[in-house]
Amino acid sequence: MSVTTGGCLCGQVRYQISAEPGPSRICWCRDCQSIAANGTANVVFPTDKIAVSGIVSRFIRVADSGNEVTLGFCNQCGTQLFSDSTGRMGLTVVRMGTLDNPSAIRPSSNIWCSSAPTWASIDKSLEIREFGPAPVVAR
Repeated sequence: MSVTTGGCLCGQVRYQISAEPGPSRICWCRDCQSIAANGTANVVFPTDKIAVSGIVSRFIRVADSGNEVTLGFCNQCGTQLFSDSTGRMGLTVVRMGTLDNPSAIRPSSNIWCSSAPTWASIDKSLEIREFGPAPVVAR
């Protein structure tokens, strides 16, 4: 089993994940664009395999899909770290830019490309989905 580590910009929040990574994607939904002013690179892990130290603040909203999405971020520096959704219970999206080694996991697809701005640099060597990903099931 691999161990993945990461944290926020200021170092107040650290995490350790004791599981193999699940699907990894670049998301072009409007929410992710608001978070990053671009697409976000994300990887899915089982929620119960993520150990967090530090204070993670939460923001909850209803996504275009109708699912309730909870964003987790550092309350000190604002780094957006995690995303949980009622549409994928038991799974947490981790922002790959917060990994200690962001090159360790390569995205396999682009999702919500129909929402991408005209200037977006979408990697055509990856799978391209106009809308959301196929459902993911917790292992």
